Amino acid sequence: MNREKINELKQWMLKKEIDLAYISSPQSIAYFTGYESEPHERVLALFISLEQEPFLFTPALEVEAAKKSPWQADVVGYLDTQDPWDIIKKEILKRYGNPRELALEKNALSLERFELLSKLLNQTTFSNNLTPIIQKMQLIKTPDEIKGLIAAGKWADVAFEIGFSAVKNGKTEQEIVAEIEYQLKRQGVKQMSFDTMVLAGPNAADPHGEPGGKVIQKNELVLFDLGVVWNGYCSDATRIIAYHKPTELQKEIHQIVLEAQLAAQEAVKPGVTASQLDQIARKIIKQAGYGTFFNHRLGHGIGTSVHEFPSIVTGNDLVLEEGMCFSIEPGIYLPGQVGVRIEDCVYVTKDGCKPFTHTPKELLIVRD
Repeated sequence: MNREKINELKQWMLKKEIDLAYISSPQSIAYFTGYESEPHERVLALFISLEQEPFLFTPALEVEAAKKSPWQADVVGYLDTQDPWDIIKKEILKRYGNPRELALEKNALSLERFELLSKLLNQTTFSNNLTPIIQKMQLIKTPDEIKGLIAAGKWADVAFEIGFSAVKNGKTEQEIVAEIEYQLKRQGVKQMSFDTMVLAGPNAADPHGEPGGKVIQKNELVLFDLGVVWNGYCSDATRIIAYHKPTELQKEIHQIVLEAQLAAQEAVKPGVTASQLDQIARKIIKQAGYGTFFNHRLGHGIGTSVHEFPSIVTGNDLVLEEGMCFSIEPGIYLPGQVGVRIEDCVYVTKDGCKPFTHTPKELLIVRD
């Protein structure tokens, strides 16, 4: 239970004259409570009052797990045969009376659920958005949070080692993914932070490609984009290997992307803007003649969720501060030919940054 962050949110609520906050995204709930859950279609919610104790609302089948988590306040459950919204209304009225102003995570609440809530609390207004303040709170990581991210990064390095060793003649992209995730589970990793990507040859030219039945061919590049969730914190990194002998074009593209990634990572320090970082990497790729083939932002924040605020992109003048954590992942994608992306997530220090992953970024040649 993160009372420090709950109290920080309460200070914001006091300034905004908000009686009650309704937190609905599982990632934000985990951030404040320490309880991790994926409720799927069921309702999971955290209610934080300005003056009274908060309560966590979960499906009945999760109540005992929630009570065993770091959460130290009330847990209220509901059966699948019950109407969760009716119980929520009764709990709010019983604990807090009829709130005048209730703040919502507007980026995490469906229109259907908002309409249900507004009908139940028809004397309450919902004009304040929790999303920006929660993003701001998550922006600067504590030393303990950075330790969690470092641990998750170490497991990503283990995953790369497994994956590189799994590249053999006749192996498919899906088979290599399966080997990575199987071996990690054997070692205690319960969850990947996103669907593991192993993309070979022209498939890697799709930045969000999906591994399939393609057999790895000699003289192809293979892209690995992966991460794990470890004690609630995520990792995310990308590396490229060459299966047997890379072509001159493959080596050229890899070298350009590597130069862009290293230059941007080396430029990270307090006072630099997110926009400047993106421009540093983009300029290198553009000057090499491949600017139109770098078609996404340079990076994104990372923490208890694999994609958090901020966006490291041209036009975002957010000034970097010590404790911010984000990815640096330039890429070049030539349709039908080759795709290269190199990525580390880093945390900003007082005079630079340090990465969470340490697998070498130079082009590794693998032969079986």
